[in-house]
Amino acid sequence: MWWFDPLYIFMMIPVFIISIIAQMWVKSAYAKYSRIPNRNRVTGAEAAQIIARRMGLQINVELTSGLLSDHYDPRTRTLRLSPHVYNGYSIAAVGIAAHEAGHAIQHAHGYAPLQLRNALVPVTMLGSNLAWPLIFVGFVFHWLALIKVGILFFTAVVVFQLITLPVEFNASRRALKVLHDTNILTKHELPGAREVLTAAALTYVAAATAAILQLLYFLIRAGLIGGHEE
Repeated sequence: MWWFDPLYIFMMIPVFIISIIAQMWVKSAYAKYSRIPNRNRVTGAEAAQIIARRMGLQINVELTSGLLSDHYDPRTRTLRLSPHVYNGYSIAAVGIAAHEAGHAIQHAHGYAPLQLRNALVPVTMLGSNLAWPLIFVGFVFHWLALIKVGILFFTAVVVFQLITLPVEFNASRRALKVLHDTNILTKHELPGAREVLTAAALTYVAAATAAILQLLYFLIRAGLIGGHEE
């Protein structure tokens, strides 16, 4: 199948490189700035609460389990932070908490890409579950109609990944601005938070690149572009 296809391997090389760089950068930045406490001794949870008050947000800030499992749930307006972020005084912890608060700000302000991404979640979950089996079976039995349906579902996943990029970058920009405006971090600490958030954003770039190239590969092998039909 495709994972033994030289074309697939060639197309995935850039993704592999970007993914490795992203993971190394995230680990390095987080390891560095998770050891440096912020001067104001503000925890991630406290930073999120300060930001919520400053922006007039009605949200809950809760402790959740797991490592870097931090996320904002728009359904319940709840910001959930992992233990190292919730209780941590580090620059990294505050930066991550502010990023998730950035999503809450987006939600409160009706940020269009976030609304679109949230609306696509059910379709994307369906697409991610069905796309690969349909495409696999379609290629095995040379059933082009089934491949096309699988590709259609996979396209929804690609669209979701692309919409995620502006959502994540915008949340980081909002986070850094509010950290500056509230003086939670000093001007000397902000670059550290920016590095952590930029490194994390690169992982989304890698995921989007992988999805785009996989979609392109399926289209080529199905004969839908390039004139060669599998």
